[in-house]
Amino acid sequence: MKQKIVVNIGRLAGILPAGKERLCGKEMAQMQTLENAWMLIEDGRIKDFGGASEAPKAPKAPPTAPEGASLLFRAKTFVAPSGAEGGALGASGTPTIIDAKGGTVMPSFCDSHTHIVYAGSREQEFVDKINGLSYAEIARRGGGILNSADRLHELSEDELYQQAMRRVNEIVRKGTGTVEIKSGYGLTTEDELKMLRVIRRIKETAPLCVKSTFLGAHAVGRAYTGRQSEYVDLVVNEMIPEVGRQQLADFVDVFCDEGFFTVDETARILEAAAQWGMRPKIHGQELADSGGVEVAVRHNALSVDHLESMTERDIELFKQSQTMPTALPGTSFFLNMPFALGRKMIDAGLAMALASDYNPGSTPSGDMKFVVALACIKMRLQPAEALNAATINSAAAMDESHDYGSITRGKVANFFITEPIPSLDFIPYAYTSPIISRVFLKGEEVEG
Repeated sequence: MKQKIVVNIGRLAGILPAGKERLCGKEMAQMQTLENAWMLIEDGRIKDFGGASEAPKAPKAPPTAPEGASLLFRAKTFVAPSGAEGGALGASGTPTIIDAKGGTVMPSFCDSHTHIVYAGSREQEFVDKINGLSYAEIARRGGGILNSADRLHELSEDELYQQAMRRVNEIVRKGTGTVEIKSGYGLTTEDELKMLRVIRRIKETAPLCVKSTFLGAHAVGRAYTGRQSEYVDLVVNEMIPEVGRQQLADFVDVFCDEGFFTVDETARILEAAAQWGMRPKIHGQELADSGGVEVAVRHNALSVDHLESMTERDIELFKQSQTMPTALPGTSFFLNMPFALGRKMIDAGLAMALASDYNPGSTPSGDMKFVVALACIKMRLQPAEALNAATINSAAAMDESHDYGSITRGKVANFFITEPIPSLDFIPYAYTSPIISRVFLKGEEVEG
C-alpha cells in the first residue's frame, strides 16, 4: 500500500460527495472548499482529507520536519484523527509528505473535446482569417480540415505520436488530467485507423486519462468531393466496423452542421456506431442552427459541443435529456464568432461543460485556465461556475465523473497545486499568469 499526504494546503477546492457526478443550474455556483487542509492519497486514489482541526497528530519526539511543514505534520508516522472514515493514515506504513506550501489544491481540469493528434500547423489560415476569410470560406477553398488531412497522410505513425505527445505534455503541465482526443484528420479508412492507433498509444503511455473518439465524419475526404452520400457509405460500411473490430474508439462524433453532414446522415452514422458500442458526442450548432442538438438528444449523446449558433429551443431540448451541452469558448475567441449561451443555459437549470477544442485550425490552444477565463469574461459565468464546468461537468461529458473531476474520497488522485493565491476567483482573473506549481496524476507527481 502506497500512501502520500499533502500538507499545508491553503485551500482544498472542488470537494464533492461520492455519487455526485454532475452539477446543474444553481449548483454550479458553489465550489466547496476547505481551508488549512490536508489530503491523504492511497494507491493513486484520494483516501481522506480534512481541515487542520482534524489533522493527524504527530507522535512524541517527532523527527525533523520537511522544509515549510506545519507543526501538525512534523512526523513521518501518523495516528488517524478521531472519527475519520477508515482512519486518515492507519498503520500501513510511512506516507510520503507533499508540502503544498499554502497553495490551493484543485482537481485537474477535464478537457472533453480536443483534436490534438494532427500534423503540423495552419498559421497561413490564421492570416487568411485576419484578412477577412471565414472558417467556411477557407474550407470551401480546400483548406481547413482537408489541409490537415493532406498533411497527416504524409506523416508516419511514430512522427504523429511524437508530435501529439508534445501537446499532451503541454496540457498536463497546464493542469489537464483527463482528455478526450478525436480522429477526423484521416478521412480515409487507413488514415483514420492510424490516428486512432496513435490515440491508443497515448492512452497506454501518457500519465493522464485518455478517451478516444472516432470522427470519420469530420468532413468529406478529397477523393469523395461531390459524392457526400458515398462518403457516408464508406464511414458506415467500412470505417465503423473496422474501428469496432479493433476496439479503437470509446465514442463516435459527427460534424453535424451547415456545409458538413446533415441530420439524416448524422443519425445514420450514430446508429451504425451504436452497434459497436460507441456512444455519440456531436459537433453541433457551430456554424448554423442545423439540428445538431435534436439528433444528439434523440440518440442519447453524451454531449453536444460548440453551440455557438444554439437557440432557445436547444435549451428546451437539453432540459429533456442527460446530454451535456459543452461550450468551446476558445473557438469563439480565435474565430471571432458568437459565444455559446452559457449564462442562459445555467439560469435555465442545465448542467454545462467547458472544453478547449485544441486543434490546428480553429483553436490552437489546450489551456483550460484560459478557457475558464473566457467563460467568465465572454459568457458571463461566475468563476465557480466556470471551474465546475471545466472539472466535474467536463468529466461527465466523457462518462468519467465517477473517477475524475472533483476532490472526492475514492476518486483518482488527479490534482494540481497552485502558488499561494488569494481566492479561486484569482484563477480566471489572472488569465495569463502561470499559477500551477506542481501537477499530480494518479497520485504521482508529473515532472517538467
